[in-house]
Amino acid sequence: MTATEPAAHRIDTTRPHPARVYDWFLGGKDNYPVDERLGQQIMSIDTGAPRAARSNRRFMQRATGHLAREAGIRQFLDIGTGIPTEPNLHQIAQSVVPDARVVYVDNDPIVLAHAEALLRGTPQGVTQYVQADAREPHTILERAAAVLDFGRPVAVSLIALLHFIADEDGAHDLVDTLVDALAPGSCLVLSAMTADFEPENVRRGIAAYAAGGVTLVARSHAEMGRFFQGLELVEPGIVSVKDWRPSTDGETEGEGPVSLYGGVGVKP
Repeated sequence: MTATEPAAHRIDTTRPHPARVYDWFLGGKDNYPVDERLGQQIMSIDTGAPRAARSNRRFMQRATGHLAREAGIRQFLDIGTGIPTEPNLHQIAQSVVPDARVVYVDNDPIVLAHAEALLRGTPQGVTQYVQADAREPHTILERAAAVLDFGRPVAVSLIALLHFIADEDGAHDLVDTLVDALAPGSCLVLSAMTADFEPENVRRGIAAYAAGGVTLVARSHAEMGRFFQGLELVEPGIVSVKDWRPSTDGETEGEGPVSLYGGVGVKP
């Protein structure tokens, strides 16, 4: 595994960071008191927030496993990787296809700090980390092309990323640029926040993040569907992440709604 582009900024511990708050929800240790305070504030609004984070993580694992096993995908581009939390995407993919090629993309210095130590792939495969901003899809594609062959199918994962990018800030341009660069048979994996299930809790959560300087956007089912225009949705379509091909091994997501939509689309 190699990493490119040094972090442009030092780690800011004075303001909460979405990746570190997410890490705190997952029980990780790569966060700071400011992140824990926001996490606790969110939990005072919605005690199910850690369960939602776990459900989202498991959605990523199930979707990746499905694409590697059933769809024949051998290349993965994960944008907005976040702080590594095992099992990581490459561990899922390479456990099915040892020679799978995986590129992770993030622009957070704390993610870069942990990338070398935690994102280690199989000897047969390739696992690389690229330091880049999700809002610069052309840069991402250019750097990822050093590892991935975009003339062959690639799975692009945008897990819990798009709710931090408003439509007016280029969310659709980001997705469209990425999908346009993909070969037929490629896949788009998305999860993003919605207010369809718990409107008041989500509204208060958005306000708490805004007070911490973090933009958060909730999208309806129809708005999520726009990201998949021109793609063929994999069953069961766009659903709460806990309901996307749930595990049959007895592992449950617990009771209550999870306010994150997830879906997988295939480029025809």
